[in-house]
Amino acid sequence: MTQKSEELDPVRLLERLVAVDSVNPGLAASGAGEGAIADLCADWLGTRGFEVHRLERNPGRPSLVAIARGTGGGRSLMLNGHLDTVGLGGYEGEPLSPRTEDGKLFGRGACDMKGGVAAMMIAAARATAREPLRGDVLLALVADEENASAGTEEVLESFTADAAIVTEPSRLQVVLAHKGFVWFDVIVHGRAAHGSQPGLGIDAIAKAGHFLVAVEELGQRLASAEGHPRLGSGTVHASVIHGGEEPSTYPAQCRITLERRTVPGEDADTVQAELTAILDRLTATVPDFTYELRRGLHREPFEGDPDQPVVRTLLHHARSVLGHTPAVLAEPYWTDCALLDRAGIPCLLFGADGAGAHETVEWADIASLHRLTDILADTVTDFCS
Repeated sequence: MTQKSEELDPVRLLERLVAVDSVNPGLAASGAGEGAIADLCADWLGTRGFEVHRLERNPGRPSLVAIARGTGGGRSLMLNGHLDTVGLGGYEGEPLSPRTEDGKLFGRGACDMKGGVAAMMIAAARATAREPLRGDVLLALVADEENASAGTEEVLESFTADAAIVTEPSRLQVVLAHKGFVWFDVIVHGRAAHGSQPGLGIDAIAKAGHFLVAVEELGQRLASAEGHPRLGSGTVHASVIHGGEEPSTYPAQCRITLERRTVPGEDADTVQAELTAILDRLTATVPDFTYELRRGLHREPFEGDPDQPVVRTLLHHARSVLGHTPAVLAEPYWTDCALLDRAGIPCLLFGADGAGAHETVEWADIASLHRLTDILADTVTDFCS
């Protein structure tokens, strides 16, 4: 391999990215954040002629937008990938020491999603070096996707494009729909009293049990409903429960955090109405049942248009590189595609193969990483010409 080709090899770049601690501090208090990896990417892109913008509303949590300006008159394309990873605790081996074995590159973030980031950086560098493009090429390297997606939100306040590709891992298949989610806290109230005084106390935990049964029943109703033709039905589960002070006191409060996964046609308002109806019924039928309902983070579901030019362009070049047409899928998880779509940017998700995201061993498939890079480079060249 020549020095020049080595510089534009996604595997070599991925090794550098995996070696940098970019754990999201919103998930692990000891997380390093995205500062160091943003510095690495900014330097790499800057030396290749990209105009680099650093966005850092939250100190230590930067996102980058790197732009290769077109000559004018062409369509702009944004490639989006996140720099943060989940925590290192419990990882088997050395999470920040990338190693290759059996055609796989191991390390925290290799799959989710530094492999996609490396591929889009290399692809954009190759495409813009081949020939002048008429449209702008934008790389959005964002913070905080693993927690609240503050990075993509900040990017979209100042930047847009005619289309976007999110390079989350997808096994070289096109994802054109995924679920959304909304988090709620339900606070069930009781009355504190000494354990020897049942006539004075109201057991908030016991009252909350009625709601937990109702949540299970709601989940069963959702599962039996027709749902979305590609995503199926929404789901609900109780995630966290807190209540009580000590064994000899009636608990005055029990807090249940739940997550409701949503499909197109559902949103935070429809879920709130759904939960309110359940809680109001319990108030009317369970003695001394009182509650508060508090809405937390919510993200919309995503459903892209298969006839958008960016989708047709990528499918054409994927077919050429892979020798077959990739499957078009819907997935149950959430991604930044929903934010891009809401901002009016037609988008899709397309990334490499791998496994172990958020698990104790994580890896990216090297062959698929090379194919992803080739497909993205050809797509950028075609779309922005």
